[in-house]
Order: sequence, then structure tokens, then C-alpha cells
Amino acid sequence: MTFPIQKTDAEWQAVLAEKGAEPVAFQVTRHAATERPFSGKYERQWADGSYHCICCGNTLFSSDTKFDAHCGWPSFSLAVPGAITEITDRSHGMVRVETVCSQCGAHLGHVFDDGPTETGLRYCMNSASLHFTPA
Repeated sequence: MTFPIQKTDAEWQAVLAEKGAEPVAFQVTRHAATERPFSGKYERQWADGSYHCICCGNTLFSSDTKFDAHCGWPSFSLAVPGAITEITDRSHGMVRVETVCSQCGAHLGHVFDDGPTETGLRYCMNSASLHFTPA
């Protein structure tokens, strides 16, 4: 799958270093790693603002869609329309829906259909793949 923004691994590493991203951000965003539960900086953040892709800045979520899913990762009930591409993920002996940034293909996390709001969705994201901008 190709995305509008393309860079080499070395270029992505440089972008993330320039932004002061967490050390695990490259492995999470470019190689679909997962940060440890309850370790991410946005898991317990409740400020007003918006969440963006740490790699390219694409706006992904509004803080008013964030909720506490008690799963250890920041969770959202609704993504910004067109911001996320969903991909069937058959890794680790499971079938899940991976979420990636629609602009640069950065791995963000997964979306599940067990959310508590009217959308029924739980976008379970890695903090390392996000950048928060206060309102």
C-alpha cells in the first residue's frame, strides 16, 4: 500500500528525532511494534485539544472523542474522517483491524468494535505514534 508521504527509514528516524519523539516511536510507527500498556504519555491525559500523527502531523482525533477504556492505551470513539486507513491484521494468531495514518502509513494501533459510545468503536492507539496539540 502506498501513501502520499513517502520517506526512507533513515528519513523517518531523522523526522522523529527532530520532533523529540519517544525512543520507541520509530519501531511503533514504521514497524508496527506496540508500546507496553499503561506506559504511554497520553494514556492518562484528558486536556482539550487534538491528536496528530507523530510522523507527518496529520490530525487524527479530537480530545472530545477520547475515553478511558481501562486497556492501557489511549482510546478514542471516532477518528477524523479520512485520517485513518484500516488494514486487516492477521498477526499473532488473531484477526484484528490495524489503523495507520492515511497520509504516511504510520502504524497507530488497532480499532475494535467494543467501544462504549454510540459509534461502538474503540480506537486503541499507541501514545508513541501520537502528538498532542492543546486547544
